[in-house]
Amino acid sequence: MKLVTDFEEYQILDLNNGKKLESWNGFILNRPDPQVIWNKDESFDWRSAHAVYNRSNTGGGKWQIKKDIPTSWVINYHDLKFNLKLMGFKHTGLFPEQAYNWNLIREIIRKSNRKVRVLNLFAYTGAASVAALSAGATVTHVDSSRGMIEWAKENVKLNHLEDKEIHFLVDDVRKFVKREIRRGHKYDIIMMDPPTFGRGSKSEVWNIETDLDDLIKDASELLSDDPLLFLINSYTTGLSKTVLENILYLRINSKFRGVISSDELGLPVKNSNLILPCGIYARWEKSE
Repeated sequence: MKLVTDFEEYQILDLNNGKKLESWNGFILNRPDPQVIWNKDESFDWRSAHAVYNRSNTGGGKWQIKKDIPTSWVINYHDLKFNLKLMGFKHTGLFPEQAYNWNLIREIIRKSNRKVRVLNLFAYTGAASVAALSAGATVTHVDSSRGMIEWAKENVKLNHLEDKEIHFLVDDVRKFVKREIRRGHKYDIIMMDPPTFGRGSKSEVWNIETDLDDLIKDASELLSDDPLLFLINSYTTGLSKTVLENILYLRINSKFRGVISSDELGLPVKNSNLILPCGIYARWEKSE
């Protein structure tokens, strides 16, 4: 498992009874987490939470504000900055464990010593796009939610990167990829964070089990003649990292010889030996 241990302004304070208590630059949130299936003595005062996300018996849920907390605030990861907000479905707009991939992306871009074109699919609020842009890449950022696109623009501006070359598109990822094939556009790095289920910009239905392989097969046609990285992240319970490796072997490594790897991502718990698993990744990377 790859652990992110250097995110100083984010900390998991405790894990218990289906929930995690975490500090986001000083603001403490109590949120559900399906990986926390144990009960134990609490090692932190859970009453200190500024906000608690309560699930509804009929689905969904809502935030309960316990203490003063702004509608949005900023968190720093080294030289990167991100806007946080309490979203309707328990999220804050950032997945801290992805810092592992932000570092990888920036290192690959900087070491390439060339102009790198990056395609970010299911790009959400743009943390990976910001990381790539900060390393000097040209970025195409695609998400079906206009609200997430606007949030990503906020993050780009927050990092003073608005003068860099980034293209934002509100679109269904599968349709966009097929159009890019027809246009003949190419990318050196392709990364994606596909949901388990989702809807496109015009209510197109996405199902990771039936649609992911076709998407990766199509996206492979967008790789340049000398690609650097193809990265897939997944939070889908029950989807093995080996499955993602197999798809990369079939769809990417059959065209471009490289190194395929995968692992879990995780976050440590403060003053504890506990680790919270936070999804998986698989990547194809150009051989040295």
